[in-house]
Order: sequence, then C-alpha cells, then structure tokens
Amino acid sequence: MYINTVSYTACHKQCQKHYIRPMNFLLTLISVFFIFLIGILPFRLLYLFSDIACFFLHRVIGYRKKVIIENLERCFPEKSKKEIDLLVSKSYKNLTDVMVEGFKAFTMTNKQLVKRHKIINPEILDTYKDPGKSFIATPCHYGNWEWGAMAPGLQLNYKIVVFYTPLSNPYLNKFILKNRSRTGTLLASTRLTGKIFKDLSKIRAVYIMAADQSPSKPDRAIWVDFLGQKTAFLNGPEKYAQLRDIPVVFTDIQRVKRGFYTLELSFTSEHPKETKPGEITARYAKKLEEIIRKKPENWLWSHKRWKLNKD
Repeated sequence: MYINTVSYTACHKQCQKHYIRPMNFLLTLISVFFIFLIGILPFRLLYLFSDIACFFLHRVIGYRKKVIIENLERCFPEKSKKEIDLLVSKSYKNLTDVMVEGFKAFTMTNKQLVKRHKIINPEILDTYKDPGKSFIATPCHYGNWEWGAMAPGLQLNYKIVVFYTPLSNPYLNKFILKNRSRTGTLLASTRLTGKIFKDLSKIRAVYIMAADQSPSKPDRAIWVDFLGQKTAFLNGPEKYAQLRDIPVVFTDIQRVKRGFYTLELSFTSEHPKETKPGEITARYAKKLEEIIRKKPENWLWSHKRWKLNKD
C-alpha cells in the first residue's frame, strides 16, 4: 500500500505537538508544586532534606557516581582511594545542598539573598578608571551559582545580564525566568548573545557568562591546560570581551558555612583587546584551578567535563 510520506510526517509532527504541549504543562505544574513544597521549608529542615537526598543519590541511586570518580581520579592522581572516596561523599553533599538551595531561591526574600550570598568587594567595579564601563563576569559551577544569578542585582549598581540556555519546556522556562528576574536581572538566551551586547552597548552592565562547561561546539572551543590536562572551554566570554573591549572579572564564590556564601571579584583582564588569543580563557582556567585545588568538593564533578579530546 502506498503512503504519502510527506503527509504522514506532517501529521505525525502535528500529533506530537498536540501531545507534547499538555505534557509540558502537566510537568510544569508538578515541578512548580515540588519547587514550592521544598522552598517553603525553613533552612534547618531544608538541609535535613538535602542530607536525605544526598544519601539516596550517593548510596542508593549512585547518580553519576562513575563520572564523579573518574573526574576526581584524573584530576588528582596523587590521592589515595580513601581520599577520593571522601571527596566523592563531600561532592554529593555539595550537589544536593546547591540543588535544594536552588529550589529555596523561589521563596527567598531579597534580604535573605543578600545576607546569604554577599559580594564582599563590589567597589572593585566602581573604582575602575572608566566609570561608564561594562564588565563580563565569568562564574563557575563552584559553590552556589544559583543564588549568584539573583543576588548581584541587589548589590551592584549595574544592569545584571545573565545568559542562559532556554529549556525545551516553554511553560517551565517562563516560570523560571519570571522568578530569576524578580531582583532586576535580565535573563537572555545564549542564542541572542551578539544582539544583547549590541542593544545594551550604551548601558552600564555586568554580563554573567558561565565559562567552565564543556562546549557543545568543539570546533569553536578554546583549549587550555586545566587540572593537569588539555581541556576545552567555551569561547563566548573571551570572544565578546575582545570584540567590544569589555574588562573580564572572575567571580570566586566560597561557602562560609552551610547556607552562607561570599562572592569575591577579581580582574582576569582589564584590557581584553591587548591580549593574545586564548590568553583570557587561560587566566580564567588558572584562577578556577586554584580554588578547586583548595576545596575540590565544592565543584560540580558530576558534569562530563572531559568528554571532548583534542586530537
């Protein structure tokens, strides 16, 4: 029997579309319910929940345990199995703390955000020689980066712009965007990076661009030495810093105690146009490596950071 493949494909896509929409909406409702259920917990109970989640992810499910162990072993070959096992346990605790703190962000007040995620040297930006200058801030998945997307808007006299990758679920994406922007932060899709820099060129802004993830486009990656091995880094921060001569600052987030963090700013490059290709990224990687080696457990080791290899 002959089937019109064009009509069949179009019909199949249309059916998928009608199916996906209500499913996305239902998943969003479920997600929002659990987000607020966890978010309304007082901090003491919140961390009890984190401890329980940590036990299940580590001891029962073994969530990405192989990835975590492999990453730690390749970065710290000098450490014994006992030391690696201890770091694995601590990394799970860090992971679940950041996870529940991310949920808690939806119900936290501005006062709580500032108190628990404090920028200790905001004056470093205001004392820069050019008072009208914008900056590119390069955070990393170290400590609590979730609060780091919201708290700066309450502490810096700049327009805060956070670049993010949109979720496939439009309803959940809209919900998260609305919450994350309530402190004055502008969340911009990475697909519109160039346009955002152009549109806001006359506004004093801090552009927050995550830089420690594995690139999705290997051909555009910048390769540098990091934790004892050649590692691919995203090229976005360096690209736009050099293109528009925007100074780059490193954001060092440290956990002071459970539920409390400090964020310290330091310049990675004050004159981007004067740097060589890859230099800004190499400086960033060096700063990141320094803080990781001091407290390795606070980095996101469950990420498949070295899935790309340089030939």
